[in-house]
Amino acid sequence: MRLFYTVMFTLLLPVIFLNKLWRSRLAPAYRSRLWERFGVFQGPAQKGGVWFHTVSVGEFLAAAPLIEQFMAAHPGTPVTVTTTTPTGSEQVRKHFADRVFHVYLPYDIPVFLSAFFRRVRPELLVILETELWPNLLHTATRFRCPTYLVNARLSERSARGYGKVSRLTNTMLQQLDQLCVQSTADAERFRALGMDPAKMSITGSIKFDVAIPDTMNAQAEALRRQWHLPLGSTEQSPRPVWILASSHEGEDEIALRAHQAVMQAFPNSLLLIVPRHPERFAKVAELVEKSHFTLGLRSQFKNVNAQTQVLVVDTMGELVPFLAASDVVCMGGSFIESGGHNPLEPAALGKATLIGPSQFNFEQICQLMFEAGGLIAVDDAQTLADIVIRCFQEPAFKARVGQQALSVVEANRGAQQAIFELISRQF
Repeated sequence: MRLFYTVMFTLLLPVIFLNKLWRSRLAPAYRSRLWERFGVFQGPAQKGGVWFHTVSVGEFLAAAPLIEQFMAAHPGTPVTVTTTTPTGSEQVRKHFADRVFHVYLPYDIPVFLSAFFRRVRPELLVILETELWPNLLHTATRFRCPTYLVNARLSERSARGYGKVSRLTNTMLQQLDQLCVQSTADAERFRALGMDPAKMSITGSIKFDVAIPDTMNAQAEALRRQWHLPLGSTEQSPRPVWILASSHEGEDEIALRAHQAVMQAFPNSLLLIVPRHPERFAKVAELVEKSHFTLGLRSQFKNVNAQTQVLVVDTMGELVPFLAASDVVCMGGSFIESGGHNPLEPAALGKATLIGPSQFNFEQICQLMFEAGGLIAVDDAQTLADIVIRCFQEPAFKARVGQQALSVVEANRGAQQAIFELISRQF
């Protein structure tokens, strides 16, 4: 089965390569460092140590505190961090600079992965969330590198997909040395696919251990000072602000329709849109202007003033300060069949948080927050507008939802420490 997979993957490589070049038209980073994806790069000065694989921005940001904790406890142990996306790579370099060795994960072809293992010689591979690649796990086993899959989750939808290739899935699971899952439901789905319960533990999600920097309030206040002048006035007065965080194509239109209704009730309100992918920045800005809103761009922040009605955050790595500066948060990726994005960062900030109908990526987290009253489901532009308006009209309601969201975060911390202790046993 793995041989068939490898042949098919190899045949698709030209298509994958051309897709990278196509995407690089709007995001030039996709055509840089391409050789790393074939396992060709200069290896680290010090080989060995632990290798953390984080797919993209979300996985890396969740793993960063764990990596920092490991590095502080084991200062002489080399650390390698890989990603698969340019945005994830940018965050690794921004956060760690040269304190870790960073390259892209090679394509899942044995010859490329073998080159990686020979150049890095990791003593432990830690994969964040459910990033299962048949040849990666096979090559790790061949090079006698233990593999831990941590912070793993498996929705019913994903379990059905893995079940369709049960032989391949079972082989991959048998090659894992440890599996740390987020919930009992995840554990049961992995067990049904063939995972050995003796190598599996329920640690919860490290995303509950989200750390908000002490300087975040000051950053949020600095942003809000730019927005506090009401339309047509020189008096200081708060502007109600809401945000669509990590939006995907098709969702910006929903938020803009909702904002038209919000502005009927609150004419000086401000909508922030943070596109998930940088190649969409220009398209979203164009959409705002076509919708007849006054546009502001984060990259041209001096032009943002009291007349700005929609601010497009066309920069990377600034989501949390903009969440902190908002009164109400709506999570993107949830109005299309994408499964939604992590609602725990706004929850940790005590923000009233809204989410669309697609939530399967964070099924257990959303359920906990729904049960606590710390997350509100909205189906379309009208219900989104209605809840945003209610939050603006009823500060006590907004504060109660935010506090209940925060209580869920506080009650479920501890996964990071459990995973750290498991990893540290290898060193």
